[in-house]
Amino acid sequence: MNHHQVQTLAETVQRNCHISDARHGGDYSLCIYLMKMREYYRWEKRLPLGAPLQKDAVGEWLAEREALWDALAEAELAPVEIEGEAFDPFDADAINARLAPQGLVYSSGLGHQAKPHFFLGDLERCAVNGDCSVYVSAGEYARDLTAPPAMSLGKTIFLRRESLRRMLWEKLESWRWSRPDNALGRAFACYAFDTDFEAALSAMADREIDHALLHEQGEHQAGLLLGESDWGQMLLDLAQTPAELMARAVRDHLADSLVTLPRLLESVDTAAQPAALHFYVGNLTNMRKSIFPSLTGAYESWRRDGDLAELRQLAERGREHWQTLGAAMLALHQERGGDAAGAIRELVSARHL
Repeated sequence: MNHHQVQTLAETVQRNCHISDARHGGDYSLCIYLMKMREYYRWEKRLPLGAPLQKDAVGEWLAEREALWDALAEAELAPVEIEGEAFDPFDADAINARLAPQGLVYSSGLGHQAKPHFFLGDLERCAVNGDCSVYVSAGEYARDLTAPPAMSLGKTIFLRRESLRRMLWEKLESWRWSRPDNALGRAFACYAFDTDFEAALSAMADREIDHALLHEQGEHQAGLLLGESDWGQMLLDLAQTPAELMARAVRDHLADSLVTLPRLLESVDTAAQPAALHFYVGNLTNMRKSIFPSLTGAYESWRRDGDLAELRQLAERGREHWQTLGAAMLALHQERGGDAAGAIRELVSARHL
């Protein structure tokens, strides 16, 4: 594809991103929304990380973007056209079969609250890992307001280096406001951010992209255990409820108990690399911490005495606990359908680990 064709393709994907944002921009609290929009502006204008933003310019752009979203609120997603052939925007496998040989990668899928996510970027590498295909993207030509650094679609895993770097930088900047003594701060302290920012960010991104792959491998295994189709339908029926957040947290914990935690603990034990474990704990959402309180307790025990035994035991217990809980959630959904949200919320609230 020539430059003009890539630009046209990026415009189509970006328009679909705008349509998704138009439908879901109100999903966030005002504070989170404004933070996301500031960084979205930074990405769109190709400004360096850390470059000061002009308040008036951001405000003008924000008003224009919200006006665009208002105009697209009822618009339909457009097909993705590649060299005269049109594809459903959610048919990422077929689209990538055409794009990957030309050094591009595309992704589509549903995230929190059933929000569609799309992106188009340069293909850094493609590999086969077990029975999964893994696409790693570099720079991105099109993306929506929320840019998850990693996603799984069936047997395909997408890792987004640019989005991961931005996410790490945003967390670093947020931590620097008050520099609390917490797990995130300990993770950042393992890198030379204060003396060589670019090298530190690259080193952390290199490490964390590997750990993002571990989580997505765990997600794939969790899908095989729970049933990908049934779980996906349950998430759709629970969309925009607290039960959806709980369901995602349960599956995340199952995925990590299966793959991520054992591998992280191995790296701490054999290579004396604590940064990833610090970041893993520091990056847990409030929901994940609330339903797995013993995890942070075991982390603090390791910090105190250097013994990983409690964390290893939790990973083993977690495999059975989260799989059993996930199956019970699916049973409630099968019985009650879209009316299962309340019962699922009560179930998870009563089954913390």
